[in-house]
Amino acid sequence: MSDHIFTGSGVAIVTPMNNDGTINFNEYGRMIDFQINNGTDAIITCGTTGESATLSRDEHCRVIEYTVKKVAKRVPVIAGAGSNDTLFAKELSVEAEKLGADAILSVTPYYNKTSQSGLIRHYNLIADSVNIPIILYNVPSRTGCNIKPETYAELAKHPNIKATKEANGDTAALVRTMALCGENLDVYSGEDSQAFTITAMGGLGVISVFANICPRESHEIVQKALAGDFRGSFALQKHYIELMNALFSDVNPIPVKAAMNLLGFNCGPCRMPLAPMSEQGFNALRNCLIKYGILK
Repeated sequence: MSDHIFTGSGVAIVTPMNNDGTINFNEYGRMIDFQINNGTDAIITCGTTGESATLSRDEHCRVIEYTVKKVAKRVPVIAGAGSNDTLFAKELSVEAEKLGADAILSVTPYYNKTSQSGLIRHYNLIADSVNIPIILYNVPSRTGCNIKPETYAELAKHPNIKATKEANGDTAALVRTMALCGENLDVYSGEDSQAFTITAMGGLGVISVFANICPRESHEIVQKALAGDFRGSFALQKHYIELMNALFSDVNPIPVKAAMNLLGFNCGPCRMPLAPMSEQGFNALRNCLIKYGILK
């Protein structure tokens, strides 16, 4: 790998389930090949979109191991390994490294949350325990915990803390983070709707839900911005914004799994407590896919 974990569009890939709730590894392998064959620049497994919150530790490790073997170094594999329990996050990160992951995605502690000094202690302990790069994941809408720019600056001093997946929606704070961290911290958009914006600001791309169904289009949005074609990138962002929003019309990953099932992938249901979309919501999603010519 280069000094950067990846540039472009990394897919926050779903975990397909059989009807009995077990993981459908055969379909998962087909999805990985579909992603790589259509331009995805990295596979991010066992994240929010992959329903990591309802995977057992054994399942979590099996999914990481399968992903690494199936990808076979074609693109980087980034393994979700976060927890609100620091010691468990450390153990899972160590295991992800042993299983061959190229990097770790580590969400901020949730529910119990923590202070900014607690975040520094939490992440430094994890970073001290592995020899692969870490992408921090800041998504306060889900965790109730926000990484402040000054905290980023302190965390970026650790040689293993290389990047952040930023999804706090605060562009002003992100500008300050970039100013404080400089080249010590790469930034990826954690929201599809900000893929152009954050890449144009100097980010390296997006960790994308949209890419599950439109990997090449997500890749193009970022690549155009990276190449300085801001007009072209923004035109694509505007074109696909309605579809991106439709994929978040219910709790992620409910809509994207529904969309993938409509498109011929056998992703199955989400695990409880996530429930199927309402009939009205499902029909609106289907009509949106038809409008974009993705579904006939």
